Amino acid sequence: MSSIDQVLALEDLEPLARRILPNGIFSFISGGAETNSAMNGNRAAFQSFDLVPEVLVDTSKRTTEVSLFGEQWRAPFGIAPMGGAGLAGFRADCALAKAAREERVPFILSGSSLVRLEEIARINPDAWFQAYLSVDRDEIGALIDRVSAAAFRTLVITADVSVSGNRENLIRAGFTTPMRPTVRLALEVARRPRWLFKTAMRTYLQHGMPRYENASAAGGAPVFSATATRAHVRDALSWADFEWIRKKWTGRLIVKGILSPSDAAKAREIGADAVIASNHGGRQLDCAISPLHALPQIVEAARDMPVLYDSGIRRGTDVIKAMSQGAKMVFIGRPFLYAAALGEEQGVRHAIKLLHAELHRNMALLGSNNLYDLHKRVRRRT
Repeated sequence: MSSIDQVLALEDLEPLARRILPNGIFSFISGGAETNSAMNGNRAAFQSFDLVPEVLVDTSKRTTEVSLFGEQWRAPFGIAPMGGAGLAGFRADCALAKAAREERVPFILSGSSLVRLEEIARINPDAWFQAYLSVDRDEIGALIDRVSAAAFRTLVITADVSVSGNRENLIRAGFTTPMRPTVRLALEVARRPRWLFKTAMRTYLQHGMPRYENASAAGGAPVFSATATRAHVRDALSWADFEWIRKKWTGRLIVKGILSPSDAAKAREIGADAVIASNHGGRQLDCAISPLHALPQIVEAARDMPVLYDSGIRRGTDVIKAMSQGAKMVFIGRPFLYAAALGEEQGVRHAIKLLHAELHRNMALLGSNNLYDLHKRVRRRT
């Protein structure tokens, strides 16, 4: 039995991935900022809600399908953007994109991915692209032109990384981006031969030294380097820059990292097509409010603009709770990346099917035939 066959729920993926990933890489994926308060709070928020089922309801024709931006999706969840995914598994960005295409769920490619965005667009023409912006409008414009030329129709601007979060766990684990060749790293890798041969060596032999291919129009730094650096300071960016982008980008434009109702209102006024309520999985500002608790006020401020969600989803019941608070679609990150590390495309498809099966089953147990009446079946504890 392969390791992915042991996975019965998304929570099963993390301990299995920990066994095969070098400690620094696992820490990069799994940890949050400072005390992990925001990250742990994301999970705890879901415990604040109870489900109230209705019985003897004919749910034999229930559906999990949703429509967003005129496109029909098999389920109301998708794959969130995850930087450096190729560190966890061989060409993991490709595995995630392929699995999402086959299972008909949305996939967002990270601007810190290790596979060129043009290749991902060929693999999954429905993929969205997420960008970490430069503070230079010429560089922003060049990246937007590249994304447009690759035929992406949806651009996601991540707005909650004006500076890097304080990831103390990474300092303790000795992890940097780019990764520095050290004795400690060599010893960690030697203890993880599966990762060394199936991910690191395989990537290098087939594709050369991996790089952060989409950090700018011209690409970015290599993954392993003793001298290269990556810029993480964007504190000069403002809503004026977003307004400039809205005028330049003709496709769908989404703002990710919204926790404040006033920010949702600003995004709508400028012309965003949607916002993603998110605290970056707890990786940026420690003690940030869980987006689940912020959702109702964000949805109210957004009016007719769709509000999407990410941070902390692990179960079908989590999807139900987020949608009951007004989310039109939710996104999941870490578990799908663990699945890619364990089983590549088939691992990710297995994880998607598990979550979809949970959601389909839970709807029957709730007495719900679609995803638009869930607010009547979810109660917040007082």
